[in-house]
Amino acid sequence: MAKLPQTGSQTVGPFFAYGLTPRQYGYDFPQVADGALAADAVPGERIRVSGRVLDGAGQPIEDALVEIWQADSQGVFPGPQRSANDGFTGFGRCGTGTDPERRFVFDSIRPGAPGPGQAPHLSVIVFMRGLLVHCYTRIYFPEEAANAQDPVLNAVPESRRGTLVAHADGPGRYRFDIRMQGDGETVFFEI
Repeated sequence: MAKLPQTGSQTVGPFFAYGLTPRQYGYDFPQVADGALAADAVPGERIRVSGRVLDGAGQPIEDALVEIWQADSQGVFPGPQRSANDGFTGFGRCGTGTDPERRFVFDSIRPGAPGPGQAPHLSVIVFMRGLLVHCYTRIYFPEEAANAQDPVLNAVPESRRGTLVAHADGPGRYRFDIRMQGDGETVFFEI
């Protein structure tokens, strides 16, 4: 039997944001996730993380899609082992095309440390037109003492670590712009 070569990746096109977040774009289709990760009854400090996905010239990308995955306030990720905090999905998805400033916005709870030696963080995936393979990064919180020991953050050269740390933008509010290339390019991880 002949072995066929692997085919190249396909661009996700300009249609994926409203296909994966239809309610955000005004469509009445079922949606797996949006920018709200925690119901009001879920314990934990309320936070909002917002930002823009920027191109090499610093211009906002209007049809990007950002997904986040996070632990709850106790450092537990949603899954079969989870027994508490009903109403917490730990997963959010937001397109940048409907916000006037082309932002993504996530409302959640501040995550706890997911394990010994790890700092609380959000795992991030970026999808966009022309990007054949999505990009993975993390968002760390600026005032977190555990950042100094986090093995992933410390694996990044010190001069680039700041690209993974959000900026405080008021009580419980954080700003994190994702720079796809150019000056201050966000560190992306190969997974």
